[in-house]
Amino acid sequence: MSFESLGLIEPLLKAVAETGYTTPTPIQKQAIPAVIAGGDLLAGAQTGTGKTAGFTLPLLHKLSTTPPPVTQGKRAIRALILTPTRELAAQVEESVRVYGKYLPIKSMVMFGGVGMGPQLSGLRNGIDVLVATPGRLLDHHQQGNLDLSKIEFFVLDEADRMLDMGFIHDIKKVLAILPAKKQSLLFSATFSDEIKALAERLLNSPQVIEVARRNTTAETIAQKVHPVGRDKKKDLLAHLIKENNWHQVLVFTRTKHGANRLVEFLEKEGITAMAIHGNKSQSARTRALSEFKTGELQVLVATDIAARGIDIDQLPHVVNFELPNVPEDYVHRIGRTGRAGAEGEAVSLVCVDENSFLADIEKLIKRSIPREVVPGFEPDPNERPEPILLGRRTIGGAPGARSGGGRSGGSGRPGGSGRPGGGSGQRSAGGRSGQGGGQGSGQRSGGGGNGGGAGGRSGGSSRPRSR
Repeated sequence: MSFESLGLIEPLLKAVAETGYTTPTPIQKQAIPAVIAGGDLLAGAQTGTGKTAGFTLPLLHKLSTTPPPVTQGKRAIRALILTPTRELAAQVEESVRVYGKYLPIKSMVMFGGVGMGPQLSGLRNGIDVLVATPGRLLDHHQQGNLDLSKIEFFVLDEADRMLDMGFIHDIKKVLAILPAKKQSLLFSATFSDEIKALAERLLNSPQVIEVARRNTTAETIAQKVHPVGRDKKKDLLAHLIKENNWHQVLVFTRTKHGANRLVEFLEKEGITAMAIHGNKSQSARTRALSEFKTGELQVLVATDIAARGIDIDQLPHVVNFELPNVPEDYVHRIGRTGRAGAEGEAVSLVCVDENSFLADIEKLIKRSIPREVVPGFEPDPNERPEPILLGRRTIGGAPGARSGGGRSGGSGRPGGSGRPGGGSGQRSAGGRSGQGGGQGSGQRSGGGGNGGGAGGRSGGSSRPRSR
């Protein structure tokens, strides 16, 4: 099947062809005709399957083939795309621009952590498509800066991450503002009970599309575990990078401070590295992502804020320097590689403290991950598990302590909104524009995916609420 067979207008086909994509991914094959046909849609797909293009392409098609609302000479906002994180919003809006380059459609992105001035200018000039995070959108609405009464299309992207980040109340506020008559699309990596409840509230007799089993990893990702001593992890990582001549390595740590320390170590080893996490400014995160994508930066060290958002074409290596305590996050982490059918490698450096995490991950993905001990970095057989500090609490270590998924006390997600040990998006004097956490979604022309469908992207895993 080709994009031509999906019913898209010629300007969109031309733009897609220029991005190098020829064959739509499974989610695109189903979602694009469904959206064009009209009606609401509930769609779920595995990380990296091209969801962004799955809704941006048909949305642009419909905006171009239906008459705009009658206004007093100014463009009305006709489509609203809501995302949980800043970088994701930037990425989606970039996809709108890339695919809509031959259409008379104007778009803009709106998120917190930056000044409102440029956003106000964009709104005054008039736009057709607005991509926004919930907090900043509500800020502008409360200040009377934008009119959402003409919305014809509403997309809720990464709905599961929205709920994880505590945005449900903001989503309800946004829904109350929007007109009742509109076409609504909800995209999610999972179909939890909470997602189904949200879908019932938002969608009207939706078509349901799910193209991959929940919590599965792509078959094209080669997974491997290197058992290692607790104090040998940094040295092993540097060894693997140098010995295998790895370039473009995405490394996940559990904490922001851990990411910073690892970057310092790698730099001393002669390996170019930068960190991306919630304490980094927007400009610093943008610079890190840009240099990583171009190959100037060898290693990008990230916390889970980036797990669903970094979108790099043919990213070859993902390394779990530390395993996540929430098993689902492992799936999202390694989903940065092996995107849209491409091959990739996911390596996990696991010490004795994390054995319960590994067991939970293997239980979730229903497979055993091969172990390979690297000579010279063998774990000490006498080493005993020690507690892992997560925010204000610890997991594991002591006999009888709860470990593994760590879901006691809420969801067990460190730094989650309103949960112990995490921030819930601290508000600055200006309202919701604080940088409470940050997120990691790279901006990539045309969305993600490799060798096939357009736009293989997924949402960003982020603990603290960020606007």
